[in-house]
Amino acid sequence: MTEIKVLGPGCPKCKTTYSNVLEALKKTNMEANVEKVEDIEEMMKYNVLTTPVLMINGEMKVKGRIAQVSEIVDFLKK
Repeated sequence: MTEIKVLGPGCPKCKTTYSNVLEALKKTNMEANVEKVEDIEEMMKYNVLTTPVLMINGEMKVKGRIAQVSEIVDFLKK
């Protein structure tokens, strides 16, 4: 099962990225474990300074900007 994490303190960009992940999953008919990480200490474990961060299967895909739905779909298809 695909593991997706959106790291961010709950700012509008982080919320948009999370929504875009859900939309991308609908478009691809894929299932994934989606986790929203808002705890600062948890985010520090990933050595992240700029948010939002999109991680798929432990790999950082997007950092410091909103991940677009089409972009997330591409990541999921790979």
